[in-house]
Amino acid sequence: MSPHPSLIAAIGDVHGAAGLLSTLLQGLDTVAESRKTPMEIIFLGDIVDRGPDSRGALDLVVEAIATHPNSRLLIGNHDWWLLQFLKGELDIDAIDNWLDQGGAATLASYGAAPAPDLEASRRRILRDRPEHLELLSDAATIAVDGSFAFVHAGIDPRRPIDRQDAHDCLWIRAPFLDHIGRLSHVVVHGHQPQKGGRPVVTENRISMDTGAVFTGRLSAVVIERDSDQLEFFAATAAGGFAAVEPVRLDRGLGTVLDASARTADRV
Repeated sequence: MSPHPSLIAAIGDVHGAAGLLSTLLQGLDTVAESRKTPMEIIFLGDIVDRGPDSRGALDLVVEAIATHPNSRLLIGNHDWWLLQFLKGELDIDAIDNWLDQGGAATLASYGAAPAPDLEASRRRILRDRPEHLELLSDAATIAVDGSFAFVHAGIDPRRPIDRQDAHDCLWIRAPFLDHIGRLSHVVVHGHQPQKGGRPVVTENRISMDTGAVFTGRLSAVVIERDSDQLEFFAATAAGGFAAVEPVRLDRGLGTVLDASARTADRV
């Protein structure tokens, strides 16, 4: 087992925006090189659907995990739909729902039309990209590292972090997003697009879905393991990569950034 890198980068929902993901990964590599330290990458799920190149986005995730020690994919609800389709475990109603929610664009990225023969499309993907089935099958629902918990949608605040329900990790919204109060871990998540295309931090969460397909901005938070110091970066549709300032949503308890700054000051 490789030693854990001192930097963790958590990347928000990609949704088939392979070009943005390529730019973001290249930018993060320059950050790691400038710090002279390797970087672990955690993909917060929803790599596929809606955007033009889900196949290319999954290719990039496979490559990044292979080349960055300890990196991983946490499965999102859209990734779960694709996984179940590839396993032949979606019924026709669920397939129709998935196709309407962006799955048709995913099939098109593989050159596999959603009609008339879905089974032929499934076999084509399995033949051309067996590594995508392996990637999705191996994806976890939640990862805990130090004071942070990484997950696609969020957690049930009523449950201990080690007893979360997989369905909540992929789908939860209001019970998590509306919860005010500190939790056992800071939750780094995607799933809920943030207004204005900027990450949002509260006292208990870091929301990283910046609506890549709609805003042209794909974002990452870089966490320094030793100090819990946070930095935010984004790739843009114009090919740019830059540090960004997240939205601080203070609900009366300060924000994660305030806590991070205090921790950094003590180190």
